[in-house]
Amino acid sequence: VWAIGTGLVCEPDVAQETHAAIRRRLAAAFSPQLADSLPILYGGSVSPASVDAIMAQPDIDGVLVGGASLEADSFARIVQYRKPGLRAQIQNFAKKLLAV
Repeated sequence: VWAIGTGLVCEPDVAQETHAAIRRRLAAAFSPQLADSLPILYGGSVSPASVDAIMAQPDIDGVLVGGASLEADSFARIVQYRKPGLRAQIQNFAKKLLAV
């Protein structure tokens, strides 16, 4: 979610509001359980300086890395971020997806 390739970083609270709205829409259209288990990624510009604030948001489950992936140190810092509970969330989602 956001504008990939612009070089502009969305304010974390604005990104959170957008992700929460998507999650609410999914809950209404499908189920709260599916909405809670579905990983939603932030697709705007992300950098080593912004990844912590973006990933700290409760409804942002990951990031799509663009230009920051071209510099090894920047990319390494971003991919080394660990969000508590994300692995379990993705595993639960995968189980539900495979059960369909």
